[in-house]
Amino acid sequence: MKSHKLSILLVSGLAIAAAAACGTDDSGGSGAKASAAPAGAGPVSISVNCEPPKTNKAERATFEEDLAAFQQLNPTIKVSKVTDAFPCYDPRTFEPKLASGELETVFYVNFPNVGRLIESGQAADITPYVNEIKTFQDYNSSIDLFKKDGKVYGLPTDGYGMGLVYNKEVFTKAGLDPSSPPKTWAEVQAAAKKIAGLGPGYVGYGEYSGNNVGGWHFTASIYGRGGSVITDDGKKAAFNTPEGKAVLENLHQMRWTDNSMGSQLYIDWPALMKAMAGGKMGMMLGAPDVLISLRNDFGGKFENYAITAQPEAKALFNGGAGYMINPKATPEQIKAGLKWIEYKFLTPGKGQFDYVRAKGANLTVGQPYPDLYRADTPSGQAVNDLRTQNANIDAAQFAGWVEGSKGIPPKAEPGPYAQEIYKILDTPMSAVLTRKDANIDQLLADAESKVNSLLASKG
Repeated sequence: MKSHKLSILLVSGLAIAAAAACGTDDSGGSGAKASAAPAGAGPVSISVNCEPPKTNKAERATFEEDLAAFQQLNPTIKVSKVTDAFPCYDPRTFEPKLASGELETVFYVNFPNVGRLIESGQAADITPYVNEIKTFQDYNSSIDLFKKDGKVYGLPTDGYGMGLVYNKEVFTKAGLDPSSPPKTWAEVQAAAKKIAGLGPGYVGYGEYSGNNVGGWHFTASIYGRGGSVITDDGKKAAFNTPEGKAVLENLHQMRWTDNSMGSQLYIDWPALMKAMAGGKMGMMLGAPDVLISLRNDFGGKFENYAITAQPEAKALFNGGAGYMINPKATPEQIKAGLKWIEYKFLTPGKGQFDYVRAKGANLTVGQPYPDLYRADTPSGQAVNDLRTQNANIDAAQFAGWVEGSKGIPPKAEPGPYAQEIYKILDTPMSAVLTRKDANIDQLLADAESKVNSLLASKG
């Protein structure tokens, strides 16, 4: 999970206040006050959201700088309203605005919500306009999440896949080769036992057990084993399977037979991150940006960490976000909105890919994300070249993940009710880590029944 978009975490009171203070659309919603003018008759008016809040000074300044540059380059486009938000997606504000048609012309959407917005007709069909986006043909498979029946309904602007994060220094102390990390779960188990054998305080493998992150990691793990959490139609649970059982049995064995996971529970995201940053934990599942967060947010020694591919992965939990266009937008507004998305998020050397600016601001450059373009395309090569030229971190720490994850298909979060499902799946994750006599079959059956009831109640 990417640390800057922790949709699985409970939103803080500050976030709620910030989201509640957000305005509504004045161009694309049901109460739209501005409409696109005919060609040549004046500016096209659009509204956008997801501006970083004032409390995030660095990213706020970058956003405003990009907005000013965009409007200078496109004088016939008037960005009439910009809504700030933290986080960009908060169901307590997004859902009422969606229901009332008051979303901005250009609105942020996280991957779990993409499918249902397409199904419900709450996102514009942008198919006729996508070829005007210079980088569109270079997208990797993340674009498929925004397609249905040959049509395109949005554009991904961020994306990541899971991997195995490990401490190279701890590996060396345990007699393990940090240049050859585990490729199978059996190898993870063996390495964890050696690390735990270093003495008091050492933990071979860390895992979440609550606050929705337990269920999130269960999802990442079962995806890797080739399983699913819900059926393709989103109507039933699909995790009470050999793959789901293997996830829990593996953790139970490492915890109680091998004693390689320690006795501490990591109930929320910061807890496990703090433990990993402490220097005595060997491995955990995570996304590539975990390495940056370990350094910036938790004081870990950045040079000690690396990430490799998720062991034996048949599919990678694929998180991320993108932007969609309000279905009430006119063709001119759609074109204008796509121009903004292209400038801010999709153009090598501009917006989020302005690595010269990022390096000058002492932000990290060199990590392999956002991962939007195929490596062999002009856009993919341009982004990689810019990252390499301006890197201020060691890209080799990510090399195992980059190479090992190639060709593994992405798999999105389990539908629009992912957070509620994760909460249910916290229970079996916590149980196998706290009870030696945990009945895995019963735990899966109980969770299955609860998820089925949840989905049935949602219709």
